Amino acid sequence: MPELPEVAYQKKYADATILHKKIVEVETGDKKIYQSPKSDFEKKLKNNQFESTDRIGKYLFLKLKDGGVLVMHFGMTGKLEYYQHDDTPKYTQFKLIFDDNSKLAFTCPRKFAKLYLAKSVEEFQESHNLGIDALAISEEEFLEICEGRSGTIKGLLMNQSLIAGIGNMYADEVLFQTKIHPKSKVSSLHKKELQSIFDKIGDVLEKVKEARIEGKRVPESYITSIRKEGEGADCPRNNGKIEQTKVSGRTTYYCPVCQKETV
Repeated sequence: MPELPEVAYQKKYADATILHKKIVEVETGDKKIYQSPKSDFEKKLKNNQFESTDRIGKYLFLKLKDGGVLVMHFGMTGKLEYYQHDDTPKYTQFKLIFDDNSKLAFTCPRKFAKLYLAKSVEEFQESHNLGIDALAISEEEFLEICEGRSGTIKGLLMNQSLIAGIGNMYADEVLFQTKIHPKSKVSSLHKKELQSIFDKIGDVLEKVKEARIEGKRVPESYITSIRKEGEGADCPRNNGKIEQTKVSGRTTYYCPVCQKETV
């Protein structure tokens, strides 16, 4: 599922392709992904244009000139595709045609994405209980969020109502980089360990975001780089083999040598 770095790439892509262009036609697909009647999207977007974009966590916000916001959540397989030919991309669930005859398709093979109409970014963030963006949170805010929590640290990192933008993959990465076991209870972690996690949130997300935007590979020292190999892959630090477990209902990758579980 796209997490903060991947959505940051989609934001940069939208900024470079579709701003300040008049929308002359709106085509909608499977109603499953539309969180308002499809006719509302057609009425709101036709003859309008996108003025700017924003991002909070895993959500992309396209701000409209005549007021309001188109909000995109990419699910597992959603992405934007800007093009100028006549062949609509496969799996297109939403399509805009601009006055210069260029087009934007929102493709989503598995149809887990969601499209919303909102009055403003702030209204959407409040109504959907979105926490502070993971790249905007301060150390003080992070430590305050952790205070008094009894659940696992991985569960906390993935809780979008507390910190928006970290999903399964990069929660694993942050904890691998800090050598903290994903099942560790928040209440059992010392302040220095929590500060280390905070530092690595920014470090990991920024590095992966840069890699996604520039089309580079993530560092070889990252567990993310070997995730597809699955359980039994060599630890990037050569300390053992990667194992899987379940935390907060999600498949979790970790190194039992680097990330020792405390009782």
